Amino acid sequence: MASAKQLALPLESPGDEPVAGNREDSHSVQPSPWMARVLSRDNLNRALKQVRRNKGAPGIDGMTVDELPDYLRQHWPEIRQQLLQQTYRPKPVRRVTIPKANGGYRPLGIPTVLDRFIQQAIAQVIQQDCEPRFHPHSYGFRPGRSAHQAVRYGQHCAREGRNWVVDLDLEAFFDRVNHDRLMARLKRHTPDRSLLRLINRYLKAGVQIDNRKAPTPEGVPQGGPLSPVLANVALDELDGAT
Repeated sequence: MASAKQLALPLESPGDEPVAGNREDSHSVQPSPWMARVLSRDNLNRALKQVRRNKGAPGIDGMTVDELPDYLRQHWPEIRQQLLQQTYRPKPVRRVTIPKANGGYRPLGIPTVLDRFIQQAIAQVIQQDCEPRFHPHSYGFRPGRSAHQAVRYGQHCAREGRNWVVDLDLEAFFDRVNHDRLMARLKRHTPDRSLLRLINRYLKAGVQIDNRKAPTPEGVPQGGPLSPVLANVALDELDGAT
């Protein structure tokens, strides 16, 4: 198991000067406030630790989670500049299907490990900003919350004498999220063009099925770290929160 210090190494130069720190080259692009949060050393190191903890299969480039730290050690300054200059282009996700408990198959989109790392860094910032605004009794895909808590709240409501339960199933929800509506809701609370443009590029990155690339005009691919928080941003409207 790698230590916290080892996890931080890919984001530091040989002289221990953080690549994502405060000292910038005079010709580099200065980050917007939101991108500065995404690219902060602490946020990136947390993202790297989480991606390594989650493990997972390689994306279309074949890079494994174990290979990511060395790759970042060699290429992070260039990738960071691309992110700041808004020239970074996410790769398409690799489409796989897994069987569902009730029959049929669920499509998953597996991003490259580099894109998982960047997505995780974005998700942590969006999550931190949106969590206080989400409905207090929303339990799905939220840190520190679980289906067991939802059941306990349901039991509490029953003890209070409430007699009705409404059960809704949004079929293939992740595959059908409207990008324009999602981006409009993000823009209300995340007024940062560079970060919104990057998120939109992830939504539009496409999917690779065998050797064929297909567009993604809608949906948030299940399998990426950014998708759960984006799903909650979209569903927040349904929860009745403001």
